[in-house]
Amino acid sequence: LAAAGLARAEVASPPVASGFVFERAPFRSAHASTIVETRAGLLVAWFGGTEEGHPDVGIWVSRRNASGWSAPVEVATGRQPDGSRHPCWNPVLFQPSVGPLVLFYQVGPSPRGWWGLARTSADEGRTWSEAVRLPDGILGPIRAKPLELPGGDVLAGSSTEGRGWVVHVERWTPADLASAGAWRRSSPLNDPKAFEAIQPTLLAHSKARLQALCRSRQGVVTEAWSEDGGATWGEMAATALPNPSAGIDALRLADGRFLLAYNPTTSGRERLEVAVSDDGKAWRRGALLEDSPGE
Repeated sequence: LAAAGLARAEVASPPVASGFVFERAPFRSAHASTIVETRAGLLVAWFGGTEEGHPDVGIWVSRRNASGWSAPVEVATGRQPDGSRHPCWNPVLFQPSVGPLVLFYQVGPSPRGWWGLARTSADEGRTWSEAVRLPDGILGPIRAKPLELPGGDVLAGSSTEGRGWVVHVERWTPADLASAGAWRRSSPLNDPKAFEAIQPTLLAHSKARLQALCRSRQGVVTEAWSEDGGATWGEMAATALPNPSAGIDALRLADGRFLLAYNPTTSGRERLEVAVSDDGKAWRRGALLEDSPGE
């Protein structure tokens, strides 16, 4: 706990439910899951195939209803017009307050050469539109959910890996996913010479005060703050939370507290915990989610 920079443990209630989405599937490997609550129940997505980066990796979904989780269904592939395939990466399910459910993901040979796509669903994930490619220079959210702002604009925490790990934020007006005029990209939030960071997760402390928490190669979760609703961002800095260069995710509860799911170590991903904070700065241990061999 000292290494994690956490104070006393939070008293946690038992989980409502715990179990596997599937135990048998037509793919060997699954990674980077995302979940959303719809009017018809929970929907989860992930990328699955032979292994990460293999051309057969696609985006799969499963819906939960009264009888349990549905069998996995592939809803997106990286098939190209000439019949070849590229792997799919990092799906993100997002339900804006107005409009259809959105599935963001990337397609490309690697994170250094991928591009962003999106599909929408008007029936809680049962069927999906054709994929639309996001405008040039826009990748959409990279692994963590966007943040909807008062007024309807959405901030997507994004990042690139071509010239070092660099974080930026994309502002999206949910009118036309493929319109270049619907998207605006911020300046970089970090200098990769100081912090190599990707996959930001965003927290709203007020209408103006926002926080980005990021995965990094420096052994810590990093952060950057905005005081003007995401228009500009302060210098990236280290938090007291360890990070083994693994994805994180955070959200704000209805009571104003913040939760962060992360691996509380500088190496390995076997242990997964939730940390709790009242201000996004001091974090305390909330709950242990997983602590077993394997990733």
